[in-house]
Amino acid sequence: MRRQWLIVALVAGVLTAAAVVGVRLAPDLFPVEVGSVAPNFAARDLATNAPLHLAGYRGEVVLLNIWATWCEPCRVEMPSMERLHRELGPAGLKVVAVSIDEGGPDVVRAFVRELGLSFQILHDPTRAIERVYQTTGVPESFVINRDGRIMKKVIGATEWDSAVNRNLIRRLLAQRG
Repeated sequence: MRRQWLIVALVAGVLTAAAVVGVRLAPDLFPVEVGSVAPNFAARDLATNAPLHLAGYRGEVVLLNIWATWCEPCRVEMPSMERLHRELGPAGLKVVAVSIDEGGPDVVRAFVRELGLSFQILHDPTRAIERVYQTTGVPESFVINRDGRIMKKVIGATEWDSAVNRNLIRRLLAQRG
C-alpha cells in the first residue's frame, strides 16, 4: 500500500514538473507570429466596462493594437489608425486598441478624447495581453484575418493608412471565411 502511494506521488511530481516546464517553454513552443492563430485575451471595453474577448470578433478582420497613453510612438500612429478605421470600418474592419495603462480608465478616456478616436478602445490594466501576445513593448499590432490567423505583425509605430496596409486589409475583407 505504501509503495502505491509512493508511485502516485512520483507520478504527480513528474506531471507537475512537466506542467511548469511547459509553461516556461510555451513562448518557444507556440510563438505568436505571422501565420499562427491569434491567442484569445480578455480586456474591458472603455465605453461600457464590459469584458470583451478576441473570440467575440471571430469571422471579422481585426487590427489589434497594444498601446499605452505614455507611449509617444503610440500617440504618433493613432491618427493613421483612426483614418484607416474611418475608411475601412464601414467595409467591416474592426480596429481594436488595447491600452495597458495601469492607472484608471479616466487617463485612457482623456487620451481618446484628445485624439478624437472613434474605434474600439479596450483597457487591460493587468497587462495580461502583453504576456499572451509575447510583446516586447508598445506599440505592437497584429492584423488578424476572419479565421483568427495573424497575417501581419508590426513592432513599433507604423502608418496604418499607407497604401500597403490598406491593400492588405482590403484583400482580407474581400475574403469570405
